[in-house]
Amino acid sequence: MKSILMLFILVVVSLTVSGQIQKNTKWKTSVIYNESGYAEISFTATTNPKWHFYSLQDEMNPMTFTFKKSSSYSNDGSIKEKTKPTKEYDDLMGANRYFYDKSAKYVQKIKLNTDKPFVINVIAEYQSCFEDGMCVMEEEDMNISITPPAGTSENADTVKSQIDTAIVSTDTVKADTSAAETKVVDTGNPISEDDSLWWLFVIAFLSGLAAILTPCVFPMIPMTVSFFMHNTGNKRKARIEAVVYGLSIILIYTIIGTIVAVTLGANFANFLSTHWIPNILFFLIFVIFAFSFFGMFEITLPSWMITKTDKKAEGGGLSGAFFMAFTLVLVSFSCTGPIVGAILVKSAGGAVLEPIIGMLGFSLAFAIPFTLFAFFPSWLSNLPKSGGWLNAVKVVLGFLELALGLKFLSIADQTYHWNILDREVYLALWIVIFALMGFYLLGKLKFAHDSDLKYIGVPRLMLAIVTFAFVVYMIPGMWGAPLKVLSGYIPPQNSLDFDINKIVRENAVTGGSSGGSEGLCEKPRYGEFLHLPHGLEGFFDYEQGLECAKKQNKPVFIDFTGHGCVNCREMEANVWSNPKVLKIMREKFVVIALYVDDKTELPEKEWITSKYDGKVKKSIGKKYADFQISRFGVNAQPYYVLLDHKGELLTVPHTYNLDVDAFVEFLNNGLKEFEKRSQIEK
Repeated sequence: MKSILMLFILVVVSLTVSGQIQKNTKWKTSVIYNESGYAEISFTATTNPKWHFYSLQDEMNPMTFTFKKSSSYSNDGSIKEKTKPTKEYDDLMGANRYFYDKSAKYVQKIKLNTDKPFVINVIAEYQSCFEDGMCVMEEEDMNISITPPAGTSENADTVKSQIDTAIVSTDTVKADTSAAETKVVDTGNPISEDDSLWWLFVIAFLSGLAAILTPCVFPMIPMTVSFFMHNTGNKRKARIEAVVYGLSIILIYTIIGTIVAVTLGANFANFLSTHWIPNILFFLIFVIFAFSFFGMFEITLPSWMITKTDKKAEGGGLSGAFFMAFTLVLVSFSCTGPIVGAILVKSAGGAVLEPIIGMLGFSLAFAIPFTLFAFFPSWLSNLPKSGGWLNAVKVVLGFLELALGLKFLSIADQTYHWNILDREVYLALWIVIFALMGFYLLGKLKFAHDSDLKYIGVPRLMLAIVTFAFVVYMIPGMWGAPLKVLSGYIPPQNSLDFDINKIVRENAVTGGSSGGSEGLCEKPRYGEFLHLPHGLEGFFDYEQGLECAKKQNKPVFIDFTGHGCVNCREMEANVWSNPKVLKIMREKFVVIALYVDDKTELPEKEWITSKYDGKVKKSIGKKYADFQISRFGVNAQPYYVLLDHKGELLTVPHTYNLDVDAFVEFLNNGLKEFEKRSQIEK
């Protein structure tokens, strides 16, 4: 899952420099006239010692050439790379990089539409990196004089004459910064664009398989099983419906997802994940399915829909299969949004083929398990005495649907600060639900459609033991136990009314402060409803936090997070809770948590107009979601950024990774670079 997100992390490095742009590459252009009416423009780039720049083929941040349109000429094909770049695998980014550490040549063939002299404006944009890791985005604006040869004709011999050479020199900017190491150098043949797309497809496919285990997707499996049980008597029809179901998932993700990306932009994923309307809708869907599993009613398609489809096909099954696929896509988007959203960023930025390939790979892997589960009910009809057993399975799944459906209600509750489903209320409901499920497994609770249970088998007993053990595990969470295993499923610990750990922590610090450092410069804005985990003190407004960092002479730790971010809670529970991490964050950084999904409205004077999509941002969440995507080119959370007082990056940003040592290294790299820059300023 994190692999797809890493495809976009390197874009962040392009914005590490403010003020004067650093350039470390010299450019030389020349024009060669060949056949009549055509010319070739050559671009030669030479980098400074210890620097390298990335090629047209780079998977993460490829070089681009923008030719200003003119009626005097037209491009004949795309620009070609004439020099073979070095191929290097970047462990941190999980992708291949293609770069030049000396020079490179590019050629663009043009068709001349006039015999009069004119000038072509070309802008080259590329990433240049120092050997120690510092990277900057460079831009070269070139004006190339074109003088069509006189007297040329269709039968004229090829004329080769170099008529213009423009050398743009820039001063060498020496920099020294810390960054992640790159390894596994391979100077073999560079991959083609098709190879890059295949690599994207493979990563997307693996991410789709991983997404099955997310809390928004996994509970959809019983819905699938229940829906396709009605056709167990007609195996052929059931299998056709299962195939249609799988294909519908692929089509919806690939076609509709790409259209949404192009028309509505990447932030639509954020809407589905955090807005109260879709989350309440998803919650109700889960509750309705749970009640159906309990035997309260049967879920069927509207009669008018069945009647209409009966006239076109054998029945309403195909339409129902599509409806189930569409429901799966909508409900699962809350958890698959970070993956899909990363792909949508590329499409919103103008790319078309990449999001289609990415969506296809993701949806294919996503559809395969569900299609198999759709096949599975038809096989169950061959098992003896399957009726009672299958009903018991449905009831158990109903309990799971009811419990997991609360996740969506919790997201809406946290995002809009309704405060009706805090951590202890949520846990109390889960404790009761799973306790009732345990009693059902033991035969102490019976529904109308259940068969008589004279005794229970060993598998059912073992499942009951696991269920009650889970209930016992949750009970200490009512008073502050972290419950790390459930960190992504339940509300954050700061919503707990009675937290023993918090009380002990505050009493252990002089003055009752939960922070172990110098404290904050002033009361944090939005601190009355936004919080940091584990007693950390910090800010929730970027400008306020940056100003405090200047006063305290500390680097800034930015946490792009969200109320509905499952991976954010897991990072906080499993990584931030580590004593080494807490000590560094509490003592060495000014922490700024920017909630990208908070719906609190801003005063009109604080509204901003996005440079990314041109829309006015009126809430806290929209403001900082736009800040993340405009500044860093990423819209997935969690996303951790270390900055100095000028707002410049200290090291490569960090994403979801439960490796504590990697997170500590990330923090220490930022601190070392901050100290270096502080010494230079002195």
